[in-house]
Amino acid sequence: MRDGFGPSALATPANAITAARLVAAPLMALLIVREGPGWAVCGVWFVLSSTDALDGFLARRHGATRSGAFLDPLADKICVLVAMVTLVAVGTWWWLPVGLIAGRELVQTALRSQLARRGVSVPATRLAKVKTLLQDLAVGAALLPWTAHRHALVQTILWAAVVLTLFTGAQYLRVGRRSAVVA
Repeated sequence: MRDGFGPSALATPANAITAARLVAAPLMALLIVREGPGWAVCGVWFVLSSTDALDGFLARRHGATRSGAFLDPLADKICVLVAMVTLVAVGTWWWLPVGLIAGRELVQTALRSQLARRGVSVPATRLAKVKTLLQDLAVGAALLPWTAHRHALVQTILWAAVVLTLFTGAQYLRVGRRSAVVA
């Protein structure tokens, strides 16, 4: 049995979970539209968002790959944005906070791709991981029956996620520019 995977490996357990998350995102959207807030929808969201930690654990245990380093954060963004856009579509959220988050994520993904082509990797900071958690919590709060109808609470969590998303985006741009100059 092999102890780990090389950096160019594609077929890894971590990448399989990441791929499953990408496939599950549109199904999550359909569930939100058909069911609305509820225990089942919130449970599916919890599983979908918590598998990010599982694929990260597996990647560290079996060897991180270049494909995983690109696909994992992309899957995070797609899962969160699909859920958020769906919440806008069903009238739960206003488009502005979701648009700000989506804009930052698109810019950051484009920058990450550009830097990767130059061989530069900018790892996620702890604050960026907290940002992802806060985005996940905002979606979860909108879906959890106990909090779904507490609009002030859900909006507070969402706007806190917006602020942290924009702040970490500015940090990423600054680090990315410095890295691009060095490369």
